[in-house]
Amino acid sequence: MTWRTTVRKWLSYPHLDEELKQQLLLMQKDEKVLEDSFYKNLEFGTGGMRGEIGPGTNRMNIYTIRKASEGLARYVVAQGEEAKARGVVIAYDSRHKSPEFALEVAKTVGKHGIKAYLFKELRPTPELSFAVRHLGAFAGVVITASHNPPEYNGFKVYGEDGGQIPPTIADALIRYVEAVEDELAVDVASEQELLESGLLMYIGEEIDEAYVAQLKTIQLNPQLVESVAKDLRIVFSPLHGTANMLVRKGLEAFGFKNVTVVKEQEQPDPNFSTVASPNPEEHAAFALAIEYGKKIDADILMATDPDADRLGVAVKNKHGEYVVLTGNQMGALMLEYVLSQKQAKGMLPTNGVVLKTIVTSEIGRAIAARYGIETIDTLTGFKFIGEKIGEFEQTKEYTFQFGYEESYGYLIGDFVRDKDAVQSAIFAAEVAAYYKAQGKTLYDGLLDIFEKYGYYKESLRSLTLKGKEGAEQIAYIMSSFRRYPLREVAGVPVVAVEDYAVSKRWEDGAEKPIHLPRSNVLKYELANGSWFCVRPSGTEPKAKFYFGVKGKSQQESDTMLMQLEQAVMSLVEDALYQMK
Repeated sequence: MTWRTTVRKWLSYPHLDEELKQQLLLMQKDEKVLEDSFYKNLEFGTGGMRGEIGPGTNRMNIYTIRKASEGLARYVVAQGEEAKARGVVIAYDSRHKSPEFALEVAKTVGKHGIKAYLFKELRPTPELSFAVRHLGAFAGVVITASHNPPEYNGFKVYGEDGGQIPPTIADALIRYVEAVEDELAVDVASEQELLESGLLMYIGEEIDEAYVAQLKTIQLNPQLVESVAKDLRIVFSPLHGTANMLVRKGLEAFGFKNVTVVKEQEQPDPNFSTVASPNPEEHAAFALAIEYGKKIDADILMATDPDADRLGVAVKNKHGEYVVLTGNQMGALMLEYVLSQKQAKGMLPTNGVVLKTIVTSEIGRAIAARYGIETIDTLTGFKFIGEKIGEFEQTKEYTFQFGYEESYGYLIGDFVRDKDAVQSAIFAAEVAAYYKAQGKTLYDGLLDIFEKYGYYKESLRSLTLKGKEGAEQIAYIMSSFRRYPLREVAGVPVVAVEDYAVSKRWEDGAEKPIHLPRSNVLKYELANGSWFCVRPSGTEPKAKFYFGVKGKSQQESDTMLMQLEQAVMSLVEDALYQMK
């Protein structure tokens, strides 16, 4: 079937949603947009799907949501009656159409006799992860596109452990979704009949209370917090997303009352109208928070992304200026605090483990080693950290202490199995209180860590290469690195290479297996402790390049990082030139 035939099928469908129909009629004037909306089905990948909102098989709308939900429902039905009875928890964020899409999920799975627990108002993604575990549900769905632009939305699936579904389950689910041939023909139940039959239950405050009760368990020094809480000045911004209510409840539960919320960004807004991007990784997202911080001389500024799984933190540096910490830096501060305080209180288990991704700073491994704790790397993506937590829960081989990734994702308490910005925000406030009690800022604390472990510094460079040509360029970059083995980079010998596509590591002429799922990633380790990693993005048309160095001073680290970046990006430019 050609895309034009599919357009005609949609236009002739007698029950087509009226808003989508009007949009589709207007699109007839722009054939390029029309083709892009219908030339393929929106791809359902390992975590779900994400795309622009609008009419078409390649867009997010009630029909593509129904198709994905129908696939999920068929998968649940295949697992038996117990899975159906345990049901699916559904949450959604502040984006356009999120409430409508969430209800469509419930109506679709409910048609199959599957219980649906639907949050009656928007909630953070980590609370969805918690709710799946708390309710003993079989699966979870959150309607979100994280920090993508306003025109996007998405459908993200969670397993019964509260974590994003691992590759084996994802592959099975994808087959069920792809088997749904006609998105317009998916049958759904009505909200009313599901409520009357008990197959739809609205949830909210009772889950909030249970979640906040668990938040209290991650506090390590309540007396210390109490001693400085009234003096610790906090500025918080939910960046128009879902975190406002729970972060404030969590801070209050910890004893923090001196909290100022950025008023212009407090309310949910699907257009994210005060920021170019609602991503706390983007320093520009902190502009308003910094203004507030200057007015009240705040000790810590915090911002969460729309679905509240990422946390950004800004603090004053030695010059009294607010600087946004990197995910690696905030992770190091949290990790040092967790391990040092647990050790001081005799709470640190002998089989403790820290989990991080292969592109996260090596300072985490150095900190963990100082406290006799193992560090284990996972592939990029927090679902692999969640999967490891579940594995160790079963085997008892390790006891989880902390998990993080460089892209602003952290987890302290394992009652959630995904990165959790709500946990992270209140815990970051406690870390700030810890240093405040010593007459220090978080920035001072970071410098203390560098003095203790070395001046680690990291960066990320991305090349956006769109379309078919871009995909070919990204593939060529990866094959070029594999075809021409590197012996040195920036004048420093390469001492080890890891190729996750073949699950092998080469070091000192020996080959060792890598016991992780296969992935199109290359990592190089250099003789001076530096490293870099090359991988295509899994969600965007980008090639990503991660860099990490360790120097004896900030200046040395800056120089090492600049030289490493320049050398690697020069290799990339050469590869693209050869391709021409």
